[in-house]
Amino acid sequence: MADNYLEKKMEEYRSRSQATSHSSKSPTLNQLLIRNRSHRGYDVRRRVSTEELRRIVNVNTRIPSARNQQCLRFRLVTAEEACKVLPHIRLGGALPELHLPFEGTEPQAFIIACSTVAEDRWVDIDLGISVQSMLLKATEMGLNGICIGAFNADAIATTLALPYKPLLIIAIGKGIEDIRLTEISESDSHAYYRTDGTHFVPKVRIDDLII
Repeated sequence: MADNYLEKKMEEYRSRSQATSHSSKSPTLNQLLIRNRSHRGYDVRRRVSTEELRRIVNVNTRIPSARNQQCLRFRLVTAEEACKVLPHIRLGGALPELHLPFEGTEPQAFIIACSTVAEDRWVDIDLGISVQSMLLKATEMGLNGICIGAFNADAIATTLALPYKPLLIIAIGKGIEDIRLTEISESDSHAYYRTDGTHFVPKVRIDDLII
C-alpha cells in the first residue's frame, strides 16, 4: 500500500514537472514569425514603459551589422510624447478609405530609428536586420508593432529635437486586430485587405519563392 502511495505521488510530481516545463518553454522562431504581424490598431490602455522599449532596442547589441559600423541610433517615445509623433505619421496606405488608425486605437509608444552616417545600402541592410529583430523581441514580450515608412521626417526631427534624421519609425503596443496570413501565387495581388474587420496579408507560397 505504501509502495502504491509513493508511486502515485511520483506520478503527480512528474505530471506537474512536465506541465511546468511545457508552460515555460520559449516560443519557437516560427511561432514568433506568425505572431509578428503589423498592427494598425492598439489598446491605448496598455502603456508601454521606457524599460520595455529599452529591452526591445537592446537586441541591437547582439545582432549583425554590415561592416560592423553600428551606426543606428534610437529615440524612445512613450505615451507622454506620442502626441508629438502621431500627427506626422500615416498608417494603412493601401486602405486610405479607412483612415487608420481608428480614433481611440492610436499607438502610444514608438522607437524612432536614425543613423549617424548618410543612408546607403549598408545602412539599409542594418536597418532591416534591426527592425525585424526588434519586432520579434516585442512579440516575444507579448507586444505588437508595425514599421512606419510614411511619415514627415523633418517635422518629427524638429519636434523631438533629434540630432539625426529619422529613417524609420516603429510603433509598439498591444495590438487589437485580427490579422491572418493567406497564401498566394506570385502572380496574385500582394495588397493587404480587410473583410468583416479581419485583416488579410497575402504571402507568396514557398514554391514560387524558389527559383
